[in-house]
Amino acid sequence: MERMNSELYLQNCYIMKENERLRKKAQLLNQENQALLSELKQKLSKGNGKGSAPNTILDLNLSSSSNQNASSSSN
Repeated sequence: MERMNSELYLQNCYIMKENERLRKKAQLLNQENQALLSELKQKLSKGNGKGSAPNTILDLNLSSSSNQNASSSSN
């Protein structure tokens, strides 16, 4: 029983380490996504004076922030 407990403990440690690695990777990807979204907003605002483009960008921004909140609340 003690051997099984030790094995489960090691598996748990590995899972927690992997979870932390993936959480950091997700944060970096989210930062990259936000930077690209900001760049896209700037390019569209400079090159396109129409009203429909900013609304599309706003929808994308809301979607990415809601995904970020969902991932933050689950951790």
